[in-house]
Amino acid sequence: MKIKEIKIDALNVEQFIADKIKMIADTVDEHGAINALSGGVDSSVVTLLGHRSLGNRLKTVFIQNGLMREKEHERVISLFEKLGVQVQLIQAQKAFFKALKGIDDPEMKREAITQTFYKNVFGKIVRESGANYLLQGTILTDVDETKAGIKRQHNVFEQLGIDPKKEFGYHVIEPLVQIRKDGVRKVAKSLGLPESVYNRIPFPGPALAARVIGEVTPECIEIVRKATSIVENILSSTGAFQYMAILHQDRVTGMRDGKRAFGYQIEVRCWDSIDARTATPSRLSFDILEELSNTLVEQIAGVVSVTYHITSKPPSTMEAI
Repeated sequence: MKIKEIKIDALNVEQFIADKIKMIADTVDEHGAINALSGGVDSSVVTLLGHRSLGNRLKTVFIQNGLMREKEHERVISLFEKLGVQVQLIQAQKAFFKALKGIDDPEMKREAITQTFYKNVFGKIVRESGANYLLQGTILTDVDETKAGIKRQHNVFEQLGIDPKKEFGYHVIEPLVQIRKDGVRKVAKSLGLPESVYNRIPFPGPALAARVIGEVTPECIEIVRKATSIVENILSSTGAFQYMAILHQDRVTGMRDGKRAFGYQIEVRCWDSIDARTATPSRLSFDILEELSNTLVEQIAGVVSVTYHITSKPPSTMEAI
C-alpha cells in the first residue's frame, strides 16, 4: 500500500486536523481506543487529535519502561492534565529490562522492545480495556527508513505486511503517516500545544535504549540518562534539529588522580536537518565542545572520554542504534 505524502508546502493544517478527527471518529467503534503518550511531538499530536475526536472514549497511557529521559513522565502527565487530558501511568520497567537482558545486536534490541511494548505490556492494557484500536504517531520517515532497511522502526507494521490485529489483537490507526516531522510541528502548533512540545527535539521510539551501544542494563541507562540531560541543557540554545549522548560499549583507558582508570566513553551527536531524511553535524564552537566534555567528565562518575560525531546522514544515521 503506497502512502500519498502531504508535503509541507501543500499542507493545509486546519483541513488536515479536521480530516483526521473525522477519520478517527469514523473508524473507532463503540469500544473506544487507546494511545500511548511518550511526550514527543508525534505522540502528543496524536493524543490531542484522538481526544478531540473521541473524548473520553480514548484512553491515554504513559508506559514507564525505565528507558525515558529524566523526570519525563512527571513532566508529560502534568502538561496534558493542564490540557484536559488524563494520562494513566503504567509501570513496566521490569518487563523491558528483562526482555533486553543479554542482547547487544541493534536490530534484536529494537525487536525486543517492539514485542514487549505491543504484545506484552500494551497488549495486556488493550485486552483489559476491551478496545479494538490503537492510535499511534507513525510518520512517513519512520516508514521510509524501515522499508529501505536502514533501521526497523518499532511502530511500522502494515507497510511490512504485518497485521497488528492478527499479531497483537488490535487495529492500528496512524493519523500522521502522510507527513514528516516538519509537518507534524505545524499541526502541533495549530492544535495549541506549547512550543516546548512542537519544537522539541526528536526522541527515538526505543528511547534511551537507542543510545546504548551493547547490552542495555539499568546501570547503562542511568549513565546515558544523566549524559542526555547535560547535553540537552548545553545544546538547547543552538537551534539544532536534534542532539544526544551515546554511551559506548567498551571501556577506554583514562586517568583519574594520577592513576590509570578504565572508564566510559560518551559520544555527543548534534544535527542540522529539516525532516530527518538527511542531516549534517552542527558546526559547534570549540568552546561548546569543551564545555560538553568538561561537564560530562565532572558530573558523571566513570566517564573519562568524550567524542563528537562528524559524519553526515547518510552514510550515518541520527541515532546510533
